[in-house]
Order: sequence, then structure tokens, then C-alpha cells
Amino acid sequence: MLGQMQDHPLLISTLIDFAARHHHEAQIVSRRVEGDLHRYTYADAAKRSRRVANALDRLGVAFGDRVATLAWNGYRHLELYFGITGSGRVVHTINPRLLPEQIAWIANHAEDQVVCFDMTFLPIVKGIWSHCKTVKHWVALCDADKLPADTGIANLVSYEALLAAEAETYDWPQFDERSAAALCYTSGTTGNPKGALYSHRSTMLHAFAGALPDSLGVSARDSILPVVPMFHVNAWGIPYGAAMTGAKLVFPGAALDGKSVYELMESEQVTMAAGVPTVWLGLLNHMAQHGLKFSTMKRTVIGGSACPPAMIKTFHDDFGVTVVHAWGMTEMSPLGTVNTLKQHQLALPVEQQLDIMAKQGRAVFGVEMKIVDPDGNELPWDGQHSGDLLVKGPWIISSYFKGEGGDPLVDGWFPTGDVAAIDADGFLQITDRSKDVIKSGGEWISSIDVENIAMAHPAVAMAACIAVPHPKWDERPLLVVMKKPGAQATAADILAHFEGRIAKWQIPDDVAFVDAIPLGATGKMQKNKLREQFKGHALPGA
Repeated sequence: MLGQMQDHPLLISTLIDFAARHHHEAQIVSRRVEGDLHRYTYADAAKRSRRVANALDRLGVAFGDRVATLAWNGYRHLELYFGITGSGRVVHTINPRLLPEQIAWIANHAEDQVVCFDMTFLPIVKGIWSHCKTVKHWVALCDADKLPADTGIANLVSYEALLAAEAETYDWPQFDERSAAALCYTSGTTGNPKGALYSHRSTMLHAFAGALPDSLGVSARDSILPVVPMFHVNAWGIPYGAAMTGAKLVFPGAALDGKSVYELMESEQVTMAAGVPTVWLGLLNHMAQHGLKFSTMKRTVIGGSACPPAMIKTFHDDFGVTVVHAWGMTEMSPLGTVNTLKQHQLALPVEQQLDIMAKQGRAVFGVEMKIVDPDGNELPWDGQHSGDLLVKGPWIISSYFKGEGGDPLVDGWFPTGDVAAIDADGFLQITDRSKDVIKSGGEWISSIDVENIAMAHPAVAMAACIAVPHPKWDERPLLVVMKKPGAQATAADILAHFEGRIAKWQIPDDVAFVDAIPLGATGKMQKNKLREQFKGHALPGA
């Protein structure tokens, strides 16, 4: 016997309609590429999203066709999110930090029909447009009078000119909720990038999960600054969750330096922010140098890579801000776990609470996870055993776009490539990426543990722990350090900091100082480049 409820498909168009009707006054503030602040409401965004849909109809973009974006976080990008998907097309967010040849390859693989780009990326577009075989239209996200006349790009139009010709009324089509909605490619550290194709259903369920109190806790009382880019796993789903709840959105555009981010937080009374650790490093350094405090900030969601405990403690102790540690992947839309304490943990001393908060958190409803040994046997959740982390759920990938890489699943589970432990309360702790773990004399050393200890040293701005060959122990850890501006420290100083904090055999054999640690397109440390750079490094006593 079936239930007798109405059957309405879970479609992304319902989000912007809901926001426009029930939170029409809620603001969306954007720092534009032009340098000024743009301010309007969800009601305005809904009207312009419908103009986008009408424009795509007029351009002849078919249902299911891919429309790409090369854009910063801003109101125009948000309109594209809803106008493209709401009308049945697929929004394909491309990471502009990739190499131009990678961007062209991705656009061709996705068979993009239209590419919409911020003027910041005009030089990239000039270099790749003739190599993008399927793209019929190039749309510059600017006013008509800001569009250069001599770009050489065929079929180029201004976004504002395109929208000006369209009506702001549009009947969103109804279709199967399993239809494709958004396409995001992995950063492709090995081989070509692979596409994760999200559906309307998966995106809507993910938005519900993200808004839960024990998840990101998004609400109409929040002013949210997503520093995590909209071209990186759809800004962790925050644009959808914000529309679902009516939260104010504050978009930083291209200005991601500490000073710009802090000023925007204060002027727009931001209560919640989200981004990778490297962004917050710049913000905290700026605030420390100028003796600044937050007036409204309550919590920041940190993911993308492990957040050093020292950063969590600084936010908590110095600024009264709760760090919500989270973990996920492009293949997971990306939400997997979020670190919010349980009731019985609230009575623990603050230091013990901070230790728990350094973990990646608990699975949100909809995500199942397990850890297994090399033979595939499931390991206990005791916080001690660590193994390969596998996940499954309704917003987790079943196969890559166009079947690239074959079937990624193992008995219905997606192997994340992470090595992790899970404690009795269900809190996940990533101990390493499987390709980054260090095996010394048959024993595993967690590079993340080593990096977290190093980051607590007052002279260390960033630290990466990598394996280098050793004639006796097979591999030994080398710590690569970028010092804070003006800081003085020797290798001996850094290594002495590890005494009593980690087993002696886990302490790095040496420290190499660098001016900068290479970061990938999503802000993660590129350890593969460091391993190549230091592959001939001679360790003391080796």
C-alpha cells in the first residue's frame, strides 16, 4: 500500500521561489570584480534568475545541456546557479585556478554550450576559446559598456545586455528530480579530472542536511560569508541552504586577503563563515597584527583539509568563535561529517572539548561510513583502529561523468582514499590520505598529526610532512615549514617542539624551510610537488 501524499519533485527552482516569497527582504551582498559593493534581495535574485532562463531558451540551449561558469562568489554567479538548473540545464562550475589547458580539456569533456565568466578571467578565455569545440556562446559577467571591443572572441556578449532583453517572468518546468543539475570536476592530481554529476534530488537532500542544527546550522538569523568558492563543490552547498532558510549571503568576490575578508565580515555583521584553513590563516594573521576582534562572528566552518588544533584554539580563546570542523569530497556533494558536540560532551573541560573538535566530526543523516582493513574487513569504532574510509548515501557518487575511470564503488561503497579512525561516539578522525601516509620500519606515521603539532609552534605559518626514502627504515618523515613573517626558528627549535608531544620515532628526521608551500586549485597543500622537490633530500644520519 502506498502513502497518500502529494508527489512533488525535489527541484532546485523551488528554493529560489521559496526564498523570494518568504524571505524577499533578505539581502545578498557582493563585492564585485569592479571593486564596489552590490546589494539586493532574494526577490531581485529570483527575477534575474528567470531572465537567465529566458536567455538560455533564446540561445537555443537544450534541456540537460551544460552551461559553464568561470566566476568568483557573487550575485551574478548565484543567478546562474538558479537560472541554469531551474530551467533544466546543468550548471558546470569550472575552477579558474586550474591551468588553461586543463580548463579547455574540462570544457570539451563536459561539452559545454555556453561559458559565463568574470572579467578577471578574460585573459584565460582569450587563450582557450578557440580550443573549446562545443562552446557556442561566451558571456562576460559585466555591463555592456565594460565589454572590450577587441577581444577576438567569437560570439561574445555582455551578461547584462543579455538579461536586459529578457522578461523577468518564467514558468519553471517540472521534470524528474533525478535529472542532472550540476557538474563539478575533481582537481585531478593524478590523470585527467573526473566529473561528479549531481542531481536535483541529491542537491536538495544535501541542502536539507546542511541546514540541520547539528550540521552547518544555517538559519534566517544568519549572515553567511562563503569564502569557499562557488566553483569548488558548489561552495559546499551553502547557496542552496541559504535560499532554503532565507539566510543573508555575503559574497567576497576576488578579494580574499585577510584585511578585505575582515572588513566585509564587520560591515555586513557576518555570523557564520566557511572556507579552507589557508584563508583563515591570512585572516587571523591580519587580526593579530592589528589587534582586531569580531563583533558578530559566532562560528566558522572549516574543511577542505584538516584544520590545525592551534587554529581551532585561537578562534575559540582569542575571538570567541566556534570552529565547526567538517569533512567531505567533491564526490560527496561534499558534505560527509560535521563536528558538533553531543550533550554528554558539554560537561567536559574546555581542553577536552577542543580535542574532540579537532576531529572531522559525526556523519550527518544520509551518510553511512565504515573503515576497513586492507582485506576489506570492517574495523571497530574505538578511536584506535584506523583503516580505509568508505561511504555511501543519496548524495554520494555512483559513477563519474561519462563513466570515466570505470566503476568507482566497492560493493556499493565509495572508497574515499582517506585513512581514518572512528570513535565510540561516531566522531571521524582523518589520519591521512592513503597516498600521503608514511610507513617507517613497518609502522605508520600520520602526516596530519605531525603537521598539527608543527602548526602550534609560534614561528610556523604552514607545515607539510612528507615521506623521503631512508636506507634502513624505508621511509622517514621530513617536515617542510613556511615561517611566519619576521619569525626566527632553526630546525632544532622546531624539532624540540615535538618532544613529549609525539612518540620519538614519529618525530621528523629533519626540517626544510621554504618561502612558500605549493597549494592546489582548491587551497590544499600539493604534497606531490613537495615529494618531487625533496626526493633527493639527505636526512641526518641516513
